[in-house]
Amino acid sequence: MKRLLYILISAMLLPAAYAGIHAQEYTPVPVTVSKEKVKVDGKVYYSHIVLERQTLYSICKAYNVTQEQVFEANPTVRTEGLKKNAVLLIPVQEPVQEVQVQQVPDNAQDRKSGRKAAREERKQQTIHTVRWYEDLDVIAGKYGVTVEAIMQENGLTGRKLKKRQKLVIPDMNDMARETETEAPDTAAVADSMVMTDGQTLFPARKDGKVEIVLMLPFNSAAETPKSGSIDFYCGTLMAVKEAGDAGYDIDLSVYDVWNGELPITEERLGKSDIVIGPVSPGDLSRLLVKCPSGTNVVSPLDHKAEYLSDGHANFIQAPASALTQYEDLAKWIREEQRTGEKVIVIYEKGARNMDELGAMNSILEKDGITFHSFSYSILEGRDIQRPLKEMMTTEAANRVLVMSESEAFVNDVVRNLNLLIHDEYDIVLYGPSKIRSFETIEVDNLHNTRLHTSLAYYVDYDSAEVRDFVSRYRALYSTEPTPYAFQGYDIASYFLELCTGHDGEWIQYLEENDRSLLQTDLKFRKTGENDGYVNTGVRRIVYGEDYTVSLVR
Repeated sequence: MKRLLYILISAMLLPAAYAGIHAQEYTPVPVTVSKEKVKVDGKVYYSHIVLERQTLYSICKAYNVTQEQVFEANPTVRTEGLKKNAVLLIPVQEPVQEVQVQQVPDNAQDRKSGRKAAREERKQQTIHTVRWYEDLDVIAGKYGVTVEAIMQENGLTGRKLKKRQKLVIPDMNDMARETETEAPDTAAVADSMVMTDGQTLFPARKDGKVEIVLMLPFNSAAETPKSGSIDFYCGTLMAVKEAGDAGYDIDLSVYDVWNGELPITEERLGKSDIVIGPVSPGDLSRLLVKCPSGTNVVSPLDHKAEYLSDGHANFIQAPASALTQYEDLAKWIREEQRTGEKVIVIYEKGARNMDELGAMNSILEKDGITFHSFSYSILEGRDIQRPLKEMMTTEAANRVLVMSESEAFVNDVVRNLNLLIHDEYDIVLYGPSKIRSFETIEVDNLHNTRLHTSLAYYVDYDSAEVRDFVSRYRALYSTEPTPYAFQGYDIASYFLELCTGHDGEWIQYLEENDRSLLQTDLKFRKTGENDGYVNTGVRRIVYGEDYTVSLVR
């Protein structure tokens, strides 16, 4: 008997560019001081909705506050700037008078005044900070209000939210008293969400349940199961728990697919909203043959599985492929290249990635980048500095792209580039993500060449969201999260958000839901009419000469 690890979990029971700017006339929109006040962490703020073309200077001047005070109350403004329709918290400068207890009004006019006073008191209300996986439906359900009420209260003209955006949560009872009408019939609300073609814009799930299948090579029969799969599973459990805490009913079925076994029936696959895994391209290929076309399969870890998107409309490739990373490096070079600089592409003679090299050359040519190609074998490594110098310039930077994932060859390239730097050549190296794992390369050499690399995965431990996740993971599992745990959490959280928000038709919203997660950026794009989706999201990091490693935002 092949051992089958099958776990059905209810979430409620889980254990825990650079661009030129053209001068133009600009007339700031006048700023009107808001009459709305809110209380956050014991402090009172004005709740100001940013209008188009309002500036931070004009807002600060109207409210008589400094920009630093606005930054302290709204941290994302410092890094992301003002966003139209965003809610700014503006600190109230004068002391806030305590609300006096009022007597029961005796006449209609007094009752009206009393309601207004009570309403003003209640406006010191709840502020919700949007988390990356939340949409308006989730937030409205959490507070028992309608989506329309939140949009009206915050002046939103669309449903798209920003991470860490602050929303004022309206008091539905107050709104009902103000209009003095009965609550709208739920059927009427549903009808208002129907588009002209009869499809709902953002339909809620009919049964409130999401069925997820997780298929990983656990090797559960062994004394020590595969640690990477266990870590991925633990990250997934955290995401499912969060969805359960938000009120969703999540059923998670987990299968061990060790040694290529697929111990799941076609019927069970057909009932699933999403299948995450298996890992290897071979197992994924066998699963796609067995899986009904209406059940979507996510490739969670192996970037080499991207080719399976060809002809499989229900296939979703989560890790960005090596070619996607190289394409981003080419784009990065184009963005940073200045007049007089040289671009050189170095690759190994007889390398196995000639298809990728040809694709990269086509990308560079298409983008109008003039470049030199240089190839050599590792046995020629001692004699390449002279021909390289003939291609380079001493008057500007030389941007060098190394097209190889061979550790020995890349090490030789980096060594030679460092020798040229000592000869006062200005060199910026662009390389594959794998270069960071090469043990034979001295890290000092990567910093000297100011390595620029595009990666499918990178965790920024300076991020507040990452630190929060690490703390919660430690509390649950008494250990540190590995990259597999981060990936499990990211993938599960992302697809749970889609499934809970858009019922069985969530796949059609995939390209509209770009997300920057803890470890991964997900930007899915369809590769062809009858093909699946691939992830075009990557992260850029730079090795600084001051020995820093920085995420380029």
